[in-house]
Amino acid sequence: MPNIQSAKKKMRKDVKRTKNNAVYLKAIEQAIKGLFKVKGPVEAKDVKKAVSLIDKAAKRKVVHKNKAARLKSRVTKLGSKKK
Repeated sequence: MPNIQSAKKKMRKDVKRTKNNAVYLKAIEQAIKGLFKVKGPVEAKDVKKAVSLIDKAAKRKVVHKNKAARLKSRVTKLGSKKK
């Protein structure tokens, strides 16, 4: 446990940020898992929604921009493959 006031504040901020980041990560995870579970063709609106979530997370630096690009590539490839 930190003794310095600024360290205590940083710890409080880190807890808040971790919770916020978890929301974005969970949303991305659910969207991508939903696309992979689909047996038939993947709908364009679902792919668009997943890409949008990934972009938002990258913009807020929850995920690295290269990881976001990789995820978006996989999602769009999945959308075009199953048609």
